[in-house]
Amino acid sequence: MTGHGHGHRRGRWRPHSHDSAERVDHALETSRRGMRALGWSFAALSVTAVAQLVLVVVTGSVALLGDTVHNFADALTAVPLGIAFLLGRRAATQRYTYGLGRAEDLAGVVVVLAVAASAAVTGYESVRRLLDPQPVGHPWVVAVAGVIGFAGNELVARYRIGIGREIGSAALVADGVHARTDGFTSLAVVAGAAGVAFGFPAADPIVGLGITVAILFVLRDTAKEVFRRLLDAVDPASVELAERTARGVDGVLGARELRMRWIGHHLRAELAVTVAAELTVEAAHALAHEVEHRLVHTIPRLTAVVVHTEPAGAHGTAAHQH
Repeated sequence: MTGHGHGHRRGRWRPHSHDSAERVDHALETSRRGMRALGWSFAALSVTAVAQLVLVVVTGSVALLGDTVHNFADALTAVPLGIAFLLGRRAATQRYTYGLGRAEDLAGVVVVLAVAASAAVTGYESVRRLLDPQPVGHPWVVAVAGVIGFAGNELVARYRIGIGREIGSAALVADGVHARTDGFTSLAVVAGAAGVAFGFPAADPIVGLGITVAILFVLRDTAKEVFRRLLDAVDPASVELAERTARGVDGVLGARELRMRWIGHHLRAELAVTVAAELTVEAAHALAHEVEHRLVHTIPRLTAVVVHTEPAGAHGTAAHQH
C-alpha cells in the first residue's frame, strides 16, 4: 500500500477550494495586521525618539543619549520586519516551494543586530563620560524625557506583543519585548537625572552603563527566540497536542514521525499515521484528509499538513515508500 502520498499532494498544493480561500485570506489578513502594527509603532517610536533627541542637545545627558539611540534603533527595526511581511505575501514558486515566509526569521536577525549595536553605542558613550566627565544641564528636563520614553515604548510594546501573539509572529513579539525593556531603561534615565539633581553627576554615565546591561539581557532573550525559529524549534506542547489529535481520529491506529516547523508566522506539519491494512486507497485518502482537517482546526496557526498513511504492521518498510 503506497499510502496517502498522491492524495495529499492535492491537500498540499490544491486543497479543497474553501480551505484554499480561507488560508489565503488568513495569510493576507495576518500580514496586513502585522504591517499596521509596524506602521503605527514606527510612527510612535520615531516621535518619541525625536522629542528625546531635542532634549539630549539641551541637556548633554549621556544616559538620555543612550535611551534615544536605542529608541531610534527600535523604530528602525520596523523596516526589515515590514519587508519580511511583504515578502511573506508572495505565492510559492518552483524555486521557493514554501514561499518566502522565512524572510521573517532573517528580519529577526536584523532586530538582534540592531539591539547589539545600540548596546555598543550606549556602553561606549557611558565609559567615555566616566573617564571624561561632562556637565549635565537641566536634570528635570532629562527626567521629563525619560518619562516620555517610557510612555512611548510601553504603548508600542503592548501593541506589538498583542498583535504578534495573535498572528504568531515571533519577530514581532520579540520586537515588542524589546520596546518594553526600552521603556524601563527610560525610567532609569529618570533615576540618573535625580542623582545629578542631588549633586552626584556620575549618576548619569553610571545609569548609562546600567542601561547597557539591561539591553544585553534583552539581546540574549531576543537572540534565543529568533535563533530557535531559525533552527525550526516549536513549542513541545503543540507537538503533543498534534499527536493526541491525530491518534484521536477514528480509524487511526497510531501516529509517528511528526515534524513541525514555522514558515513565517504559520506552522506546517507532516506525520505518518497507521491504518488498517485492508483499507482501500480511497478510504486511506479520506482518513488522511480527516486527520489534516482535525489538526488544522485544533493547532493554533497550523495552516498545512502532509499526512502519510501506512498499513498496520508495515512500519519497517513504509517509511521508505514515501
